[in-house]
Amino acid sequence: MNRKNVEKFLDAAAAIEAEHVREAGEIGYMARVLTQATLPHKATPDSTFTRRNGLFSLAIMAHPDIGLPYGSIPRLLLSWLTTEAVRTRSPLLELGPSLSAFLAELGLSPIGGPRGDITRLRNQITRLFASSISCVYQGEEATGVGNLSIVKKADLWWSVKAPAQGALWKSTVTLGTDFFEEVINHPVPVDLRALQALKRSPLALDIYCWLTHRLSYLGQQTEISWSKLQWQFGADYANDAQGLRNFKKKFLQQLRSVHVIYPQAKIEDGASGLILKPSPPHVPLRPTAEALTSKRRNAASLADNLLEQAMRPLIEGAPLPFALRPETYEKAKQVAPGFDVYALEQHWLEWIAKKTEPPKNPDRAFIGFCRAKAKKPV
Repeated sequence: MNRKNVEKFLDAAAAIEAEHVREAGEIGYMARVLTQATLPHKATPDSTFTRRNGLFSLAIMAHPDIGLPYGSIPRLLLSWLTTEAVRTRSPLLELGPSLSAFLAELGLSPIGGPRGDITRLRNQITRLFASSISCVYQGEEATGVGNLSIVKKADLWWSVKAPAQGALWKSTVTLGTDFFEEVINHPVPVDLRALQALKRSPLALDIYCWLTHRLSYLGQQTEISWSKLQWQFGADYANDAQGLRNFKKKFLQQLRSVHVIYPQAKIEDGASGLILKPSPPHVPLRPTAEALTSKRRNAASLADNLLEQAMRPLIEGAPLPFALRPETYEKAKQVAPGFDVYALEQHWLEWIAKKTEPPKNPDRAFIGFCRAKAKKPV
């Protein structure tokens, strides 16, 4: 960053430190699934972005004539979509009265030309809205497939030549049913000011969103190897020793910027990976009443469950997770009323990882864990 950008960044960090996110009215959200499976950082000729681990594979797929979304703009778009969905509780979202107005909401400028924000936004919004997520489990005795469309339909009536001019028809986007259910049931709170401060680097945005989510349920100190972190964040680096060294250097560089914005995060560069220690999330959890409203919703759909189960071992390097039955989550809500059963699931997985043998009946074991947590004095 040049001197001017450094000064702006430090001013933003000071503003975040000086005023609580709720008081500033800057609480936003990011889709949980997309804090775990990141988009490409730069342009790629491929139309599929794939990650694999054992029996699971996860892919972000684009229209072959359009290409994959990449860079910071799709990440800002995803946060805007998630925030609006949580705020309105509707899959049908209005994108503002004009192109200039929507650019301003994303912190972009109404500048045209080949490298201007107008051109970049139009390009990336088309790429993102035409993309979908798919995950597959292939075992000897079972196969599971889950598909998640980010957008079901989009109608954009914006004038590029007159971006400040209002259109005769509203520009709208309708979120895919499964994606909408995922984001309103499991949104990750973020500070919108942090996204704006870090938007010059898509890697910094990814680290910030992942870190505030990961630390929100971390029960004990853990070390995540650099090779696993490269798997999640370092698709642009060679899969060899030199590529790993280059990735680690870049990651730590962007992590320092994130830590300026999020100083509460307790992190260290360990012997073979990044050490995470229990820390408060950057944005405190939502008030209990609002959280309880979310907890009354149905258990995740097949696609949501597959995606969550597929990504957790890929991202955190945990053993292959147990595929709990959907009705198990409903029973867990009954035995532990007022608790976030998905957060309890995270703690349960960390707890059983320490055991010498896995539970013979994972569903019954998880219900027992939830019942014990509910009885434990707060």
